Amino acid sequence: MVIYLDNNATTRVDPDVLEAMLPYLSDLYGNPSSMHSFGGQVGAAIQDARVQVADLFGVEDTEIIFNSCGSEGNNTAIHAALAAQPEKRHIVTTAVEHPAILNVCKHLEKKGYTVTYLSVDRRGQLDLMEVEAAMTGGTALVTTMYANNETGVIFPVEQIGAIAKEYGATFHVDAVQAVGKVPIHLQNSTIDMLTLSGHKLHAPKGVGALYVRRGFRFRPFLLGGHQERGRRAGTHNVPSIIGLGKAADLAHQHLANIDQERQLRDWLERQLLERIPDCEVNGGGTTRLPNTTNIGFKYIEGEAILFMLNQQEICASSGSACTSGSLDPSHVLTAMGLPYTILHGSIRFSLSRFTTEAEIQQVLAVMPGIVEKLRAISPFNHDESDWLQGRDLAYSA
Repeated sequence: MVIYLDNNATTRVDPDVLEAMLPYLSDLYGNPSSMHSFGGQVGAAIQDARVQVADLFGVEDTEIIFNSCGSEGNNTAIHAALAAQPEKRHIVTTAVEHPAILNVCKHLEKKGYTVTYLSVDRRGQLDLMEVEAAMTGGTALVTTMYANNETGVIFPVEQIGAIAKEYGATFHVDAVQAVGKVPIHLQNSTIDMLTLSGHKLHAPKGVGALYVRRGFRFRPFLLGGHQERGRRAGTHNVPSIIGLGKAADLAHQHLANIDQERQLRDWLERQLLERIPDCEVNGGGTTRLPNTTNIGFKYIEGEAILFMLNQQEICASSGSACTSGSLDPSHVLTAMGLPYTILHGSIRFSLSRFTTEAEIQQVLAVMPGIVEKLRAISPFNHDESDWLQGRDLAYSA
């Protein structure tokens, strides 16, 4: 039986979500933009889903735009913010954003925009004084994540938004990791646009939504048909939108029980720290998502831990980008200033409402032995100076 603790990467589709989707994969196949009643009933179901998503944030349904994913939502928000104030050429973001933000900003730098990348401290937290210092009269956009995907660290988004407003900048938040895990109230928020993705809250992959505050001068990113009130062209992905609406409704209900996830996460953390020497929580000591823990195990490689966990049918994630073929460690953990001994041995466990106590117990049963075995064969075991020298030699080769 697979133990899935990689829910920040993707989540299983909730059975109730699947059940809600199935009619729209078979009998109810009409185009929601059609004039006839067969398509019209599908259009009405999409409207119901829009209301469900809006209710999760306490906003109007007209402020929700359906799209394909978080990356599209982020690209759309950045494009819209810059189009709204074309005379401004400065963007403020953070050094720990998802590539869906960072790579867009790097592309815009080549187009003549200036981008400020805010630093984070050892806990992975932002300094509001640095945010203030980065702002200018020419700042068009401040774009930050709500919570970090690797560490779960939650940023003070409302305070950041208040600073952005002082300088007349648009404030966009990538909340892909936060939606459904913490309450997010947007009705009186400083946030102008907010991105979410269905597959991070037990809806299917390939569907997402963008919240756009009423009154914002929005410019569409995808041009074409009249869908989404002319704000996002393309035939609706009906079954997935229905699934996203149901998932939003379930997430709204689940927030009342989110402490159960937090308690399991905290138990996992405490027990690992007690049973395994020379390890620490990355991002500990500040506000985090209730489902996420990122733990650094000194003197060993995270990929080796993942390999041995996989042999036990336990799914987790490494804090390192090495699994994608790069020798560089995670840009998030690097920005936090963590030493190599922690950087390369960091593992993220991310839980969901489907995670059980028995699954956590199994992880606790195998992790000490895995770490002990890997440290026994590590040439740098318990020797910080040798480890660092070894890493320097490897990078200079």
